[in-house]
Formats: sequence, C-alpha cells, structure tokens
Amino acid sequence: MLSLSGRPSARLCSGPSRREFLRVGGLSVGGLALPMLLAAERKPNGRAKSCLLIFMDGGPSHLEMWDLKPDAPVEIRGEFGPIKSSVPGITVGELLPQTAPLMHHFAQVRSVHHGVNDHNAGSYYMLTGRSPADGSKLVQTDSATTFPPFGAVAAKLKPAAKPIPPYVLLPEYQWNNGVDIGGQKGGFLGAACDPFVGGDPSLKGYSVPGLDLSADLPLDRMGQRDDLRGQLDRAIGTLGESPATDRMDVFRRKAVEVITSPDTRAAFDLGREPQKLRERYGLDPGIDRSIEARKFGGLPHIGQTFLLARRLIEAGVRLVTVMTGRRIDQAWDTHRDHFGLMKKSLCPPFDRALSALMTDLADRKLLDDTLVVVMGEFGRTPKVGQVTSNAGASKKDGRDHWPYCYTVLFAGGGVPGGAVIGSSDATAAHPKENPVTPEDVAATIYTLLGIDPTTELRDGQDKPYTLAPGTPIKGLV
Repeated sequence: MLSLSGRPSARLCSGPSRREFLRVGGLSVGGLALPMLLAAERKPNGRAKSCLLIFMDGGPSHLEMWDLKPDAPVEIRGEFGPIKSSVPGITVGELLPQTAPLMHHFAQVRSVHHGVNDHNAGSYYMLTGRSPADGSKLVQTDSATTFPPFGAVAAKLKPAAKPIPPYVLLPEYQWNNGVDIGGQKGGFLGAACDPFVGGDPSLKGYSVPGLDLSADLPLDRMGQRDDLRGQLDRAIGTLGESPATDRMDVFRRKAVEVITSPDTRAAFDLGREPQKLRERYGLDPGIDRSIEARKFGGLPHIGQTFLLARRLIEAGVRLVTVMTGRRIDQAWDTHRDHFGLMKKSLCPPFDRALSALMTDLADRKLLDDTLVVVMGEFGRTPKVGQVTSNAGASKKDGRDHWPYCYTVLFAGGGVPGGAVIGSSDATAAHPKENPVTPEDVAATIYTLLGIDPTTELRDGQDKPYTLAPGTPIKGLV
C-alpha cells in the first residue's frame, strides 16, 4: 500500500510471520525474547489501552504556549501574555483561548531537557527514548539497526485485538534535510512494524491509501488472488529463505487483513461524523497548499487529522502519532517571523483542533483509557534573536532551537489532570526543579500503557536492550 507520497504504508506489527516463527523454533518473537514478552504481559502497570501522540515537529515555543515568563525582560517574555486556565493558579499563553478551559485534563512537565540541537536526531530521541548518538554521528533517519519508536513497540507488545493497524501515523512521514526524521518506522523490529500511514484526511476526495478497491476487484476475487499468492509463496519457500521474501510475506498478509477488515474501513471513514463536529475540529478553508506554514500557509490539515486520530483510537488502534506541523516544512520551526507565525499561522488551528479533540475524548469517555501526549523535539530559545543552530534566528522576531528546557503535556490514562511537574528557571532556559530526560518520558509512556519499561528487546544481531532505561516521572505514575 502507498501513502499519498507514493511510499509504502500498510505495514503492521502484530506478531511474527510464519517463516520467522519456524526459523527460530518459536523461541523468540520479532526481536523480543519470549520470557520478556510474557513478563511484559504479566505486569500491566498502567490504565491506558491506547496512546495518541501529538508530535509538534519543528520544536514549538514553550515560552508562548505553556511556560510563560511575564516578569522577564521583553526580549525573553516576547509579545504575548498569559491567560487563566481551568486550573487555579495555572496559566497558558493568550494564543490558546480554547485550550485554556480544558487544562484540567493535562499534566504539564516543564523541565524536560536534553542536549541534542538537531531536528532529526532530537525527534528520534523523543520518539524512541534512546540517545541518537551513533559513534561520532547523530541518528538522522530510521534504519534496520535503530531503536524502534513507541508505536512499533506498543504494536509488538500489545497487538490490536482485531484486524486493524496497531500503529498509525498521520498524515504522512515527516521529513527534513532530504530524509524521513528518525523515530517513525520500525527500526530493528523490522519493516513489519512500520506504521500504517493514513494520508491527509483534510484533502478533497480523500481516500485511505490502499483501502479502496477498484470496481472490478471485489473482495471475493481478491481473496482468490491471495490464495494463489500463498500457494506461490509456499512453492518459492521450498527454494530457500530470504529477508526479501519474508518482507513480502508480511506485507501481503497484512495488506489483505487491512483491506478486507470492515473495522478498518469504517474507522477511516470521516463521512460518518456529523458535519458540525467536523467543523468544530476545523476544516480547510481553501488555503493554497503550495504556501508553506512558515510563509503563513497555516495548518489546514490539523483539524481533520485530529478527528481521524480520535476515530482510530476509538476503533482500537494502539498508538496513533500525528505530525502536527506536516505542511511542506517543519511548521513549528520559527526562526523568523516567530510572533506573527504563532499568532496567525500556527496556534489558532492547533488551539481549535486540540480543544475539540480533548472535549470529544472526554464526552465519549475515552480519556480514562487513552493516553494523550503532546510534545516536540525541543523548545525555542529563551531570548529572541539568540542563535543556536546553522539556521540562526532573526534578531527582531525569531527564536532558535532550544533543547535545554521545554514542556511536554500528558493527559488521560490515569494521569492526574491539572498537575505541574518540575519547573524552569526565571527565563525558561534550564530546569529549576525535577529535571526530566527523554528516557524518563519514554519510561512514563510505557508504564502508563501497562508495558514494563525494563522489558528486554533484542535486535537482529541478538543484542539486548532495555526498553526504557529512564525512570517513570513521579507525580504522573
């Protein structure tokens, strides 16, 4: 199956292929030692059945959204002030008026930090909980040796109970500097654990890549073709095993499962939602899609993408990752025109979509067993015009990359809403109390999902890895 960009998308991870199981004699499962798999199943520490990961690729500014410093000098506090939220004593930025009344659902961790100032490597760090250091280089994209992201791991350890993709990425793979950023694909768990890439549901005439059958190929004929392919595979298999043959076997099986699944086809059908609700999330008002978000093209995809994510969670998908800045560029990377972009291009659609999502999840009683995580790869510089990367920052109105302190939000799945964990210093430059690392964030996500973070994974060379070497964040679990 192909995404809208023509890349493979129907790649699911719900157990070993027939050949894999026979080859290892049933002693291990796709990079996970069987005793550890059983241990993970015996230790359900969390309440969440699913996770919706909202990734603000590009690096959103914590100083304008979650951790404002109104008493700091103007070159630090910026142009926008705080507003009251639904939690007494807790404020958010004035650009989030619709989210402010819903902050009682969220716990804010204001002391997340690391030292990776690169988009690709920083994203890999946050989406896997593993350091991107690879000798003298940084991991820029996923490969057969990189650590798997949350979605791939969750799909492997807690496969979906019905034939629906356990790990979905929306709307498309995020890329930067010519490659897909790290932390999106299956890594050493294999291509079978890559996400199902759902495409952009806000586009006119949207159809899920690979789910629409041509009129001359009804399901019964496709089933017959699949039987024939199976016979050919078995004949070819007698000639010898190969990784390429295994990959095709996995893809074929999963593609047929997804295409023929009424649950999957129904989950991706936004036409089943009331028009008023679709409007509440936000529809594309007809923006010229060739205009980048950082040239004030906005985020026309974000509303319907959030709505589709809710439908997928409700249908039983284990983990949905939404790339919120997926608009040609990395939208939240505001080196220039920072304040104008935040005010006009970025925060209004994000605020509308996030508030609609949280209200919808709460109304449908989905927050009890759905973990929502909102994060980026880092924040923005405390001081306007401060240069920390090759891209620089406008002295008048730009904020550069800043991984040394920023905010991550958690909601649902048993998280204590309204809590504030950790704090930053007077300029939001460094943690003041309770510093938290990406490893700690990963351990927290897995724990809340009921997955033991000490579970052992093994790569293709049988090298063992602890799933999440960090410590679950106190106050959240």
